[in-house]
Amino acid sequence: MASNKDFVQYIADQCAGAGEITTRKMFGDYAVYCEGKLFALICDDRFYLKPTEQVRSLLRNACLQPPYDGAKDYFLITDVDDRDYLSMLVTATCKALPDAKPKKTKKNST
Repeated sequence: MASNKDFVQYIADQCAGAGEITTRKMFGDYAVYCEGKLFALICDDRFYLKPTEQVRSLLRNACLQPPYDGAKDYFLITDVDDRDYLSMLVTATCKALPDAKPKKTKKNST
């Protein structure tokens, strides 16, 4: 089951206090980025935050489960209506995650 575009936009709007939030459709569901850093997934209209030890203590309900079959566990965030709470979680998660590796450029073969 794919995620609803309206739900995806709602989550992006709710997290916007943490920075520039963008989403990318992937296989019917979505990857969620803050300032270009992947921090969450939206699968089947559920919001999954990458797990970090720094964020675990901030969660109201710490429920770990995979967002799709075969995936690693993520924090399932069910309280998505509190904008300040979500922005705080996103900010803390992004601080705890490593910076993205720079993309390699393709070399032209001549």
